[in-house]
Amino acid sequence: QVQLVESGGGLVQAGGSLRLSCAASGMMFSIGRWGWYRQAPGKQRELVASISRPGGSTYYTDSVKGRFTIADDNGKNTLYLEMNSLKPEDTAVYYCSARRRQAASYDYWGQGTQVTVSS
Repeated sequence: QVQLVESGGGLVQAGGSLRLSCAASGMMFSIGRWGWYRQAPGKQRELVASISRPGGSTYYTDSVKGRFTIADDNGKNTLYLEMNSLKPEDTAVYYCSARRRQAASYDYWGQGTQVTVSS
């Protein structure tokens, strides 16, 4: 089992920045990839960014490329999402999620952290 705990959400004005953190514990050796999803009211949950373990290959959804950066601190089992130039459309609950090496989908989830960007 893997436990994920997010922190760092909040309220920020458009153009501002936030950094999300995800502290992981448990069987992290079993994880092949982890990342951040978000879900806005009335919308489907979408994968925002992800990073492989090990190796660090990254993925970003088009709408955040050039603005968000995902990073993995292996030594601390912590995942970060640096969000710059935030837009009101980035407002959502952001979830940390992890996928086992053999799994086809993400199977561990944090409780989520709210990010609200005001215009």
